[in-house]
Amino acid sequence: MPPPTRLGLIEIIQTLRRNPLECWSAEFFREPIAKIRLPLARAFLVHDPAAIKRVLLDNADNYRKDPIQRRILSSGLADGLLSVEGSRWEVQRRTLAPLFAKRTVASFSEAVLTAAHELADKWSRLGYGTVVDAAAEMTLLTLKVLALTIFSDGIGGDFEEFRLAMNAYFGVIGRIGALDLFGVPEFVPRPGRARLRRTMSYFERVIDEIIEARRRRLACSAGKDDPNDILTLLLRALDPSTGQPMSLAEVRSNILTFLSAGHETTANSLAWSIFLLSQAPAWRTRVREEAVRELSGPTAGLADRLLVTRAVVEEALRLYPPIAALSRMSERPDNLGSHEVGARSLIVIAPYVLHRHERLWDRGDMFDPSRFLPPARSEVPRFAYLPFGAGPRTCIGSSFALQEATIVLAVLMRRFDLDLLPDTKVWPLQGITLRPTNALPMRLRKCP
Repeated sequence: MPPPTRLGLIEIIQTLRRNPLECWSAEFFREPIAKIRLPLARAFLVHDPAAIKRVLLDNADNYRKDPIQRRILSSGLADGLLSVEGSRWEVQRRTLAPLFAKRTVASFSEAVLTAAHELADKWSRLGYGTVVDAAAEMTLLTLKVLALTIFSDGIGGDFEEFRLAMNAYFGVIGRIGALDLFGVPEFVPRPGRARLRRTMSYFERVIDEIIEARRRRLACSAGKDDPNDILTLLLRALDPSTGQPMSLAEVRSNILTFLSAGHETTANSLAWSIFLLSQAPAWRTRVREEAVRELSGPTAGLADRLLVTRAVVEEALRLYPPIAALSRMSERPDNLGSHEVGARSLIVIAPYVLHRHERLWDRGDMFDPSRFLPPARSEVPRFAYLPFGAGPRTCIGSSFALQEATIVLAVLMRRFDLDLLPDTKVWPLQGITLRPTNALPMRLRKCP
């Protein structure tokens, strides 16, 4: 339950270090726009769809990423699509768009099915009654999908080592502390910075080795038997306007961006979906019945036929959005609703709050996937539901992530019931993504 009243400055600083998600007081789930004062900035918490549309779409040029967000994304992602601004962003978006065209995304369905069936087979060998950590298992599975779709030659190391490094990376870079709130210069050391440097050194080494090996392979193959994966497409991608490829730094940063969008966020979305289904037997049954029917059909168009399963994933994304908050800073004065916004004002849009807002959702804290089934799905206001952002900077890989999560969930639910162990406390922790604080221990049971 959110705190009944706003936190004081000291409480905010303490809570930000522990879990930023716990800063949102009950007022913010009721008010469309709320004004707050931070140590060095005026801030507006914006959860009105019309105002959000103005910030992210209609007047997006006036709202750029703020210094805190740029600091969070600077570690490894600074040269990628997620972080760059202006003309650099436009060039990268044009260059990368073909990689996530509908036909390209659909072509990876088979790889997702392969990874999902391999995990289901592994669970079957473990035997019914075995307890698995669903969060860790989903992380390993999405790594496997990456190995099949982005890095088909492998990730150049042990999957468990890579998973732990990813866990450490995303656990550190999302931290917001007092130094950030008070505008302390970037050169002043932050807690965890040394650990982050070690993790980044590992990633840079692994990714650079993958890139170099692939470049040698492409140079020798002369276009014959090239790996059909995203890394090949990324290295061969050219700006349609200039014909120029991306630099090594841009390729590396975008690989890390795809890891966060196509791995960390998808793994968390699957973990939350499995948790929610463990608390909702009726929906679990509906997903299984659909999976039994549709998985026996052709792979082509499979994700589009899994309507109930997709609705469960979309509802999980509503309750536990991968990116729980995003922020912008105004460059010029503007008006949002009845509020005058001055230059250099901080605008915070928290999908976690927006998706549970009392004015926008009926029983917003309840798990109800029927919100995303026809005809109700068409009634969801576009700017009231932002699991992948909105406007020009909406997530380029959203269709890939939804396809992957939907297919994986269907495969697993067809073969297993997963029951959360009694007395397990499940708690969302906000870093750069929204993840379960601890493990998600699930007992494997045979489907009835």
